[in-house]
Amino acid sequence: MKITVLGATGGTGQHVVRRALDAGHHVTAVVRDPARLPVGADPRLDVVIADAFDPDEIAAAVSGRDAVVDALGPRPKAEATVCSRGAAAVVAAMTANNPTARLLVVTGSGHVRDAGDGPFTRYLFKPLIGSTLLKKQFDDFARTERLVFDSELRWTVLRPPQLTDGGRKPYRTAVDRNVRGGLKLSRADLADAIMAALDDPATVGRVVGLGY
Repeated sequence: MKITVLGATGGTGQHVVRRALDAGHHVTAVVRDPARLPVGADPRLDVVIADAFDPDEIAAAVSGRDAVVDALGPRPKAEATVCSRGAAAVVAAMTANNPTARLLVVTGSGHVRDAGDGPFTRYLFKPLIGSTLLKKQFDDFARTERLVFDSELRWTVLRPPQLTDGGRKPYRTAVDRNVRGGLKLSRADLADAIMAALDDPATVGRVVGLGY
């Protein structure tokens, strides 16, 4: 499979690139600074320097691919529009150049309150942090998802909880709802979940909740 990874130098993106290469896929990593991609030379890895927020710049990187993974995430000290700007660009680029490919987009579970949450999380914890500390980030996740849902692409949205740099261990998933009590997930396991969704046609047009 030919896979393009946006946000390839980020915490999640690096894991996705490694997992995809280990699985024998051909990977196109879209980066601003190649020096930040700690992956050794590999004949199945192409590194493309481009602005992930510009659909014209990423058009060639998404054309002819089987799947595109949007692993762009919030950045410290950056304006809280990274996810939605990236989603707008990739949706536009794929719609124009490769509308039948798979699109996997990472957002988060914090901005969504549903039946998968316990009462404390749903009615107290999430409303509190969503109106204070993480309001801008959660608003950006919501904008991102609207852009993806409104597209006609073969999308899957993955909603992890708080991400960590821990190792791999068993995790839980839920389709179209959050995972009860799933408050954390390692980036390594998120990458595994992304690769699993790529091979699962049942996730097309669905949201996958994640957590331990």
